[in-house]
Amino acid sequence: MADEHEPSEPVARNRAFWDGYSDTYQADHGPQLAVHGAAWGVWQIPEDDLRILGDVAGLDVLELGCGAAQWSIALAKRGARAIGLDLSLRQLEHAARLMDEADVDIPLIHASAEAVPLPDASLDIIFCDHGAMVFADPHVTVPESARLLRDGGLLAFSMHTPIAEACWPAGSDGPVERLSNVYFGMHQVDLGDSDHAEFQLPYGEWIRLFGRNGFVVEDLVELQPSAAATSTYYDEPTREWARGWPLEHIWKVRRRW
Repeated sequence: MADEHEPSEPVARNRAFWDGYSDTYQADHGPQLAVHGAAWGVWQIPEDDLRILGDVAGLDVLELGCGAAQWSIALAKRGARAIGLDLSLRQLEHAARLMDEADVDIPLIHASAEAVPLPDASLDIIFCDHGAMVFADPHVTVPESARLLRDGGLLAFSMHTPIAEACWPAGSDGPVERLSNVYFGMHQVDLGDSDHAEFQLPYGEWIRLFGRNGFVVEDLVELQPSAAATSTYYDEPTREWARGWPLEHIWKVRRRW
């Protein structure tokens, strides 16, 4: 594990938050995350259904904000040369435990996604599922991902949608059926009195940010849970909201050849 970069204030705050919250998070959500291993979003839609990453065998794959590395472990079993990165040392301790249980050896990096200690053009895929692309500034993480990817490399990540953020009052447990926040200028999300930071951009700014950094948008997959979907993250009213409006999506962008 390595961490040689002084993090920004939001990242430092998130590091402290996740170091303190990790045990509770893994106890509450770890069992659900372990069901498929490779599955997207709060309702865990399997990668085998969505085919976002495709065949990873023999590819160098970095998970930004790996948590306990359930995803990376699953991809390593599929033949990927997986690497897990997280800003929380406690999350990586959970990852090391699960790796031992799975008899899988994955390099783990203790660092921020804003400054990844890996060489230029060293990766085929960078991805995260509600990971570092939420908890670090995309104006820094997108250029950093472009630096790390080889030509033709894939960046894919899931997060809440700008629509959900616009309908999510500060301090609320979920979105509501009205616009509550200003859309234009969206960047660091107002979480009320929260002790951590999250980020989001309007759709147009995401597209311009990708373009400025040499990415071409390949797909934007809006996730809709089934009527029977269950989640350790959200209750039935939030599921019903997400059946009518996109709560989560997956950006899939590719570095230009």
